[in-house]
Amino acid sequence: MAVQKNTFRLITLLPFLLCSGLIAYALYVEYVDFLMPCNLCILQRVVYILIGLLFFVAAFKPTLHWGRKLIGALALIVSVIGIAISGRHVWMQGLPPEQVPDCGPSLQMMMDSTPLWDVLEAVLTGSGNCADVQWELFGLSMPTWSLVMFIGLFLFILIWMFMPVHILKKP
Repeated sequence: MAVQKNTFRLITLLPFLLCSGLIAYALYVEYVDFLMPCNLCILQRVVYILIGLLFFVAAFKPTLHWGRKLIGALALIVSVIGIAISGRHVWMQGLPPEQVPDCGPSLQMMMDSTPLWDVLEAVLTGSGNCADVQWELFGLSMPTWSLVMFIGLFLFILIWMFMPVHILKKP
């Protein structure tokens, strides 16, 4: 079933709106509820911002252009990175207390004193504060919900990339 061009543009804005809402809620939880994000949470935010920006750009380009496949491929790669980061976070939260790594320095402190590659490696291995479950909804932690969102975005992107678009001919 083909969708019309204007409908397709609105569909393209959905991931942008979702990612914007998730970032807005993350900032609300941080600055209003004072729930400080761990390093893996910050990386997940960066991934949401990238996906949102890709779809924002995609909403304003020609719908039948090869750029849709390119933006879709980039968004797929970024969403897989998000799945990996949030999956690692969920895995860390499931570790027994004796296997949880020690708490490390904050991301800002590491960025100020360590080369970028070493910072990325340290952040992806996680620290003890990444294993703390500080927020739950329906029994699932925030990283688990993030994993669900990234999987949903991945599936949406696959559908979006190959969705047929019908352009109405003007008489």
